[in-house]
Amino acid sequence: MTDFTFTCTGVRADPYAAGPTLVFRLRITASEEARVHALALRCQIRIEPARRGYEQTEAEGLTDLFGERSRWGRTLQPVQFAQVPVMVPAFTGETETDVVVPCTYDLEIAATRYMNALTDGEVPLLMLFSGTAFTGSGGFRVEPVPWDLEAPFRMPVVVWQEMVDQHFPGCGWIRLPRDTMDALLEFRSQHALPSWEATVRALLDAPGTTALPPDGRLADAGLAGLAERTAQ
Repeated sequence: MTDFTFTCTGVRADPYAAGPTLVFRLRITASEEARVHALALRCQIRIEPARRGYEQTEAEGLTDLFGERSRWGRTLQPVQFAQVPVMVPAFTGETETDVVVPCTYDLEIAATRYMNALTDGEVPLLMLFSGTAFTGSGGFRVEPVPWDLEAPFRMPVVVWQEMVDQHFPGCGWIRLPRDTMDALLEFRSQHALPSWEATVRALLDAPGTTALPPDGRLADAGLAGLAERTAQ
């Protein structure tokens, strides 16, 4: 069996990707200068939140994920960040390759909420590997890549912020059900509002607006009521 060692040497935001994308640089070392024809890897990336400290403002932003700070001894559990395939071409002994990770700024995703709450420092990540190796100097043999191989990495928070700013400068995203979007679109059209920001501000500024209904959505009846009050 060939022994493999994985080391993450860096990360950058891809400025040319169609959507938010991080590119991790991965160094792979095969034992005894072994000849590797190819590696078909599965890379799981987890956030290890217990491996760093948090300022008060960061702790407040993480309350919806982990609860109050007094409970963090029980709730500060790993968060799934990504799972991607990685195909590594032939090499002997050692090589480096890119691990391309598409990301999202959907705040419904736990990993995104975690990243969004951080203001500085590093994100403690753990990369776990498994897959299949095709090795051998004469012919080839098929070997499993052990599931317990891993590589810790501390990603600077500024890299995440840079990536987000490339695609959504100064903005955020909220995912809404289709019926709520239809109701908002109707409200926007009726009031000739120039943007979605203006639409939401008009609803927030409407007299008597205090909170959303229990189901967390703007019901058609409630939206109609807000529209009437805003028009007055």
